[in-house]
Amino acid sequence: MLERFAKAKRVDARNGSAPHSDIEASRLRAPATVLIVDADEIVRLGVRAALSTDRRIRVVGDADSIGAAARAAASVRPAVAVAAGSLDDGGMLDLCARIRDVSPATRVMILAQGPDVVSVVDAVRAGAAGYFAKHPGRVELCRAVRAVATGEILIDHASTRVLLNGIRQGTARNGAAEITLLAVQERRVLALVAQGKTNKEIAVELKLSDKTVKNYLSHAFEKLHVTRRAQAAVLFSQGSGATRLAT
Repeated sequence: MLERFAKAKRVDARNGSAPHSDIEASRLRAPATVLIVDADEIVRLGVRAALSTDRRIRVVGDADSIGAAARAAASVRPAVAVAAGSLDDGGMLDLCARIRDVSPATRVMILAQGPDVVSVVDAVRAGAAGYFAKHPGRVELCRAVRAVATGEILIDHASTRVLLNGIRQGTARNGAAEITLLAVQERRVLALVAQGKTNKEIAVELKLSDKTVKNYLSHAFEKLHVTRRAQAAVLFSQGSGATRLAT
């Protein structure tokens, strides 16, 4: 018995592995499970088709909204959530936060529409494990998903250059980034504040009560980290909120 045990230990030593290495190796050989998130069904199907060409990746679901993505992540616990575009019920920051809440081990990889220093910084701060300014090709996408699934953090070259330039210029965080945290109605209220309107005038124009306007402003001030109307108005004017305001 002791001899057999000694032989087993020598085998482990020769393989350079611990007694439970077979279990660990099996886990590492298992396909990386992926949840695809995008509002566009055609985009989801395209990403699924690309990932399905790699036997080391297994798509376990898809979702067209943050709510659906959170429910799916809580159910299937994917290794990676690939967010390929915009969502109707929120942005990438909201998606990262919701998925991390329900499935902390799931890593989010964002396929954006272009290199944007604010978006890259916010994505990293929100906990994204991957950020691509342009949709990568099939081979690159599969390689990136496998890398992110094993714990790597990937930012493509274009986004890295933009990020470094932003840091050097001190523009990695500005009003535009803060404005993206606001809800649509909060942006509407701030747009009118920036025009110099009073709460009562805003309430009349938006058909809201004075109390509701105050609540929207309070929430907006908290998100923008300001305490005065003038400060909020300046941030809104400097940011991109006005151009993104829904009509």
